[in-house]
Amino acid sequence: MRLFLLPISTRRTLIYCERVSHTLPAGQKPPITDRIINKASTTWAGWEQAEKGWQKQLTTQGNRLLKRISYEEWGLKSIPPATKNRLEEIDNGGTQFECLFPGRFFGGGKGDGGMQKGQIARAKEVLERIAKDRQGLHRKRMWNSIFWMPVAAPFALVPVIPNIPFFYLVFRAYSHYRALYGGKLLEHILAKDLVKITDSPEMDEMYTAGLLHPHRDASREAPRPSEMQIEQVARVVEAQTQGGKEDVMVLQRWNGKLIAERFKLPEMEVEIERAVEQVENAIEKEKEELEKEKSEIMEAANPLAATTTSAEPKREDVSNPEIRRR
Repeated sequence: MRLFLLPISTRRTLIYCERVSHTLPAGQKPPITDRIINKASTTWAGWEQAEKGWQKQLTTQGNRLLKRISYEEWGLKSIPPATKNRLEEIDNGGTQFECLFPGRFFGGGKGDGGMQKGQIARAKEVLERIAKDRQGLHRKRMWNSIFWMPVAAPFALVPVIPNIPFFYLVFRAYSHYRALYGGKLLEHILAKDLVKITDSPEMDEMYTAGLLHPHRDASREAPRPSEMQIEQVARVVEAQTQGGKEDVMVLQRWNGKLIAERFKLPEMEVEIERAVEQVENAIEKEKEELEKEKSEIMEAANPLAATTTSAEPKREDVSNPEIRRR
């Protein structure tokens, strides 16, 4: 099973787990959760095709809500949940884990022995933080969604229209469950030292190409970045952080498709695009708040500046000949 650590900016990282499809024996049905998810996905896709009506309105508003779910949650949901049977299978050596990450964008520098070990250590720290930091949040929100389900259940009495509030709470409860237990599985395999963390030269190339070229077509047509170009771009990014003070984007939204194509994981494209959009908005908001804070500090430091300027009597312009003659 492959994990991918995808830095979106110098401070924010997306985790993505490759989906592994299992071939069921002839005549055996998929688990009930898979059947429910597949049915819901098919129904949702059908409603999206409607030209108008409540189905179209519902899917339009629903997709907006889905975009607001944090990329951290989506990333953890891509990891299989830590069920008892799955953990036993892992402990018995039934599953191998590999984690790929772009080493040059986890601190830059050349991939020599010492630097590479440092990058791998940092990648492991990021994995541990991703696994643990949000468990409390997802547990709390999962139980909150379950708590409100009985309140929303009476909406089923409304004819024709499905009980959307109830189904939304079910979806959110299951989503938080998957994120919670995806994090628990990641924590388990890290504690057991079952993850082979690997610096990926391919990912270094893809990240460098995304920062060198203005759009996807230019990146497709250009030759692969050289070792020197990769090193130079990594140094520029490091310099832009101003010693870690600034959060700098390292992944472009359009580059998600190229990375997904390189690793033959089409589902990864949506996850990257969503994460890039959310991080871009977060960085922009932080900049606006910082500017606002600076402005408030300046006003507090010199509170009489504005009133003094407005209260000062207007002086006659002696350079105006009409004024001088009066």
